[in-house]
Amino acid sequence: MPTRKKKASPSSSNRPTCPPPQGTLIIVGGHENKGEAPEKGSNQDKNLNFVTEGILKRFADELNGNDPLVLVVPTASSEPDEAARDYHEVFHRLGLNNVRTLNIQERADANHEETLKLAGEAAGFWFTGGDQLRLTAILGGTELLQLLKERYTYEPIVIGGTSAGATALSTPMIYEGRNDAGMRKGEIAITTGLQFMHDVAIDTHFIARGRIARMAQIIATNPTCLGLGIEEDTAVVVREGFRIEVIGSGLVTVLESNSGTSTNIYDIPPETPFSIRDLRLHLLGAGEQYELPNPPELHL
Repeated sequence: MPTRKKKASPSSSNRPTCPPPQGTLIIVGGHENKGEAPEKGSNQDKNLNFVTEGILKRFADELNGNDPLVLVVPTASSEPDEAARDYHEVFHRLGLNNVRTLNIQERADANHEETLKLAGEAAGFWFTGGDQLRLTAILGGTELLQLLKERYTYEPIVIGGTSAGATALSTPMIYEGRNDAGMRKGEIAITTGLQFMHDVAIDTHFIARGRIARMAQIIATNPTCLGLGIEEDTAVVVREGFRIEVIGSGLVTVLESNSGTSTNIYDIPPETPFSIRDLRLHLLGAGEQYELPNPPELHL
C-alpha cells in the first residue's frame, strides 16, 4: 500500500504547516441506492456487496451530535426541488429529522447571512448530482465555500457528494467530455474544482461509462495528479485528507502517474491520440484502504 510521503526542503521548518482536516468526505460515483431493489444489469444485481441504502446509511452514521442538521445542496441540478426532495425522503427514513435544503441558484445566494448561519450550524452537507461546472461557477470564491473549507479543516463535519457533486470536490475537475472521449488530445475540458482534495482528479460512473481514457489524459498532462475513478453505488470515505476507505457495491479505480516514464501529449497536435507509459492501476472493492501518496494541501 502506498504510504504518505513527507515533503522536505532546507527551509521547510520555517513554513507554517497545514493541519490534517478534521472533517470527512464521502465521495460517491453516482446512482447510490436510495432504498430501491437492485437494478437488473447494474453492478448491484446479484452482487453480494450490495446493501440497500448502504452509502447513505454510512453518511448518516458519520454525522456528529444529537439530531444533527443536514443541508442538501442541489445547486448542480437543473431540477433542484426534485433532487432535494429525493434526499429529504431517504434521510428521513434513515432517522435524520433535521434536514433542510440550501437552494443556492445565484452567487449572491451563497453570501446571504441566513445561508452562512445555517452552514455554520450544520453537521453534514450533501451535494446532489447535475452539472459540476454549474456548481463551481456558482460557489467558487463565495463566503459559503470559504466557510465550508474552514469548517472541514477544523471541525468534524461530513461533506458528501454524488456524481457531479462528487466530481466538483477535487482539483483538477473534468467538466466536459463524452463518455467515449479522451483518447485524443483536447477532447476533454478541465477547470478548478471546489478544492477539498488537491492533485486528485475525481470521475464518477467510471466503469459503467468507460471513462478511463479521459482520466488518463488528465494525469498525462500533470503527473502530480492522481486519478480516482468511482463506480456507481460506490464511494470513498476520506479521513485526514488522504486516508481512503472504499464502500458500496462496485469498484474504485486508482490511476497513479508519478511512476510514469513518458508521454507525448505535449508534442502532438490536438485531436491526435496520446500515449502514456507505465501508469500504475489499482482496482479496490468494499473494505479496501488506500493512502494518497502526497499530503493534503488545503490553501485556506
